[in-house]
Order: sequence, then structure tokens, then C-alpha cells
Amino acid sequence: QVQLVESGGGLVQPGNSLRLNCAASGFTLGGYAVAWFRQAPGKEREGVLCISSWDGITYYTDSVKDRFTISRDSAKNTVYLQVNSLKPEDTAVYYCAVTFSGNCPPAGIIYDYEYWGQGTQVNVSP
Repeated sequence: QVQLVESGGGLVQPGNSLRLNCAASGFTLGGYAVAWFRQAPGKEREGVLCISSWDGITYYTDSVKDRFTISRDSAKNTVYLQVNSLKPEDTAVYYCAVTFSGNCPPAGIIYDYEYWGQGTQVNVSP
């Protein structure tokens, strides 16, 4: 059974960091592009960034380019989202998603991704 499980979210103060994890089971992440999306209260789900099968990174949200990065550990079948210098506007549920293509879609559109995790909550507050 294909499954994605996110973890690592929590409540942090502005300026702090978190590492979010996306662990896969039932298939190997290595051959596919994996993205992180987020959904803030009352807003649509938006693409944040994506890592291709050859570890190329595509950013979907300009506001995170200098603060967020994505990486994968093939041995652990896990993709990570390192989030630094967190701001209150980063508060959201963060989701990982997989597209069965090695390429990152050019835009962070939810319909381009076939499998999703259940999300992990990130709250940034003083």
C-alpha cells in the first residue's frame, strides 16, 4: 500500500527552524519528483517547492527561496523540508506529494501530483 507520512511540525517562535519529514512506504521515492505544499487557514493549498529524481529543486513560492530547502535520503526513503527563519505567515499544514514523473511540474498545481500525505501542522507564533 502506497503511503506518505509527514512529521516534524510543531509550534515555534519566529526566527526558529524546523525539519519536516516525508516518509514513504509501499514504493521507492527515489525515481520520482516529490513536492511540499502548504495550506494556511482559509486559503488554498499552494506549492512550496519540489525535488526532482536527480535532486534538482524547483521553487513554487518566491517568499521561501532563501529560507526553505528540500533534500532526500534514499536509504531512509524519506524527503525532508528544512524550514529556517520561520515567520508567522508560514503557519500552515504542510503536505508532501509525489508525482510519478522524474521531473518537477513547472507550477505547484495540486492536480499534477498523484499521492499525498495527511499533513503536519506548523504554527509560528511569538
